[in-house]
Amino acid sequence: MVYRKSTLEDCRAVYALICDMENKELPYDKFEKIYYSQINDSHYYCLVCKQDGMVIGTLNMRFEEQLHHAERIAEILEFAVDTTCRNLGIGKEMISQSCQIAKDNSCSQIEVACNKLRKDTHRFYIREGMHNFHFKFSKQLIGDNVQENVLGR
Repeated sequence: MVYRKSTLEDCRAVYALICDMENKELPYDKFEKIYYSQINDSHYYCLVCKQDGMVIGTLNMRFEEQLHHAERIAEILEFAVDTTCRNLGIGKEMISQSCQIAKDNSCSQIEVACNKLRKDTHRFYIREGMHNFHFKFSKQLIGDNVQENVLGR
């Protein structure tokens, strides 16, 4: 396994992993534009795991100074491992490396928000030493503000 910072050439593979995670096909043109802008922004770091020349995992995070912490915090925005490569320690290693990358970027904490329906993912984060101290609320600003929580919407 090779773990490294993603490059522009990884865009399609990262896209496929995130679409699989979200259980829907995202508009590639919009995804690519955001991905390219983040690759060149020091407030973002996209870690990938490659095996046999293929990207099989991605963990994208943002670094930002937060007033309510008076510190720089890392937030995991997206984290996906190919379904055929799960339970091999890849996620564990990616979390470990992301924590070190966050420390190297002067962050005092790493956070992640995760859909309530992803029970296996919750157990993974707890096993990796994370705590569920927060609620995250959201409101749809375009279209219907549907109250039902469904993956892939």
